[in-house]
Amino acid sequence: MDNKETGGWFVTYRGIILPRHCDHYGHLNVRYYAHFFDDGGFQMWHHIGIKQSDLTQNGMGVVVANISINFIHEITAGQLMEIKGAWSKMGNKSMAHEQRMFNADTGILCATQTTSEVYFDMKKRQSTNMPENLREIVKAHVINLN
Repeated sequence: MDNKETGGWFVTYRGIILPRHCDHYGHLNVRYYAHFFDDGGFQMWHHIGIKQSDLTQNGMGVVVANISINFIHEITAGQLMEIKGAWSKMGNKSMAHEQRMFNADTGILCATQTTSEVYFDMKKRQSTNMPENLREIVKAHVINLN
């Protein structure tokens, strides 16, 4: 999918909120926001044509350095949700994206997650420069989120 046609946003996850996902207040529990956003984060790469195997070649990987979730509107059991994501930054070693969770029926924004990731040498256990070919792919999909 070309993100130019969707304003730079991709659907990264769709689901239904089940009673087992809810806390004692009757709305989606914090742990499941993180779960759904994390699953969606892997799809961010897929949507721009980078396979997981491209990221893990030669003992490398991409790891999360920081996550921030803002809870905006509750979502409850039986409601459909849709998460959309977009790339916001690409550096030499790090990159960032944002995902937004919506109530699929009403379009109400329920939560946002911003994520910073780093390209990581799994043997040395430290960040390193991402290969230029991969960096250029991400850079081509970075949009202004404001």
